[in-house]
Amino acid sequence: MNETMSLTLPNSICRKIINCSSAPQAIGPYNQAIQIDKTLYISGQLGMDCNLNLVKGGVEEETKQALTNMGHILKAAGGSYKDVIKTTILLRDISHFSTVNRIYSQFFKDHEPARAAFQVAALPKNGNVEIEAIAVVGAVDVGSVFINNSVVL
Repeated sequence: MNETMSLTLPNSICRKIINCSSAPQAIGPYNQAIQIDKTLYISGQLGMDCNLNLVKGGVEEETKQALTNMGHILKAAGGSYKDVIKTTILLRDISHFSTVNRIYSQFFKDHEPARAAFQVAALPKNGNVEIEAIAVVGAVDVGSVFINNSVVL
């Protein structure tokens, strides 16, 4: 017996497809991002230019480009890097972890979102790094709580 299930969203939930021309178009049957109410799910970004070519310069330049692409998608959805709450980084070689961290910290200056990083066997286009993100666009307050340090911002 074959059963199919479909996801039905209540009428009160808004679903938007986000695709912008300032970041590379998806290289498969997916969108750059999907927004459900205020939550934005950004598809994995490679270090590609808008012509769908990997930028030259290896993992460092690819990381910069992937994060720049993410910024364009965030902007198209009305957000910015400060709205990102979670990222996942896929690396072809985990030995580049420190290099990616150094560049990543230049983009996430106001806060550091939760994050996971994994080494994978291969990435599309033979890339070195792919970064996906979840953001809450239109959040009212971005603050920090330091427990055991007696500081609450």
